[in-house]
Amino acid sequence: MEENIFELIQLKNQEKDCYQLLACNEKTGNFGLMLTPEDARELIIRKNAVLKVHKRFEFSESILPQLIFQFCDSQYINQVDYLEILTRLQDIFFSFKNESEDLLTDEELLNFMYEQFETVCFGDLDYLEGTCLERFATAVRAGYDGYRSTGGRNVYENFSEEKRWDKELYLEVLKDLCWR
Repeated sequence: MEENIFELIQLKNQEKDCYQLLACNEKTGNFGLMLTPEDARELIIRKNAVLKVHKRFEFSESILPQLIFQFCDSQYINQVDYLEILTRLQDIFFSFKNESEDLLTDEELLNFMYEQFETVCFGDLDYLEGTCLERFATAVRAGYDGYRSTGGRNVYENFSEEKRWDKELYLEVLKDLCWR
């Protein structure tokens, strides 16, 4: 009996989630990104599987609309790989909610993910997951909380191990070369 009630609740939530995902098309269509009803159902099925894998449960609204709106203007996402990237991003999101021991709000984690995806990872999900988020989660677990004042933005350089090129220095050298 309890299983039937749980299944009914889950089915009702899936219908609501599907409607919400399709409603996102109104905004994402401006960026050339659209989900079909089949895509929405597939995302929900995969989300439910990911939630089981990470032993998580969504009590309120699905994170998918927030994730979609956060990433819809990415220069690294196009219609061809939209469903695949959303699927992977939701897996990464739930994984790092666990890895950060739920110390990050959804918004802080989404902001961090998006910023790194666009600026450090250049759309590389493996680098986002295996390097940027791994270092960030490690820092958060160790007590780092500098992300709170910025909502998860502009914090990666605090624990990045790679040397980044300096745009101003580049432009200065370029200017010197051009004036010789």
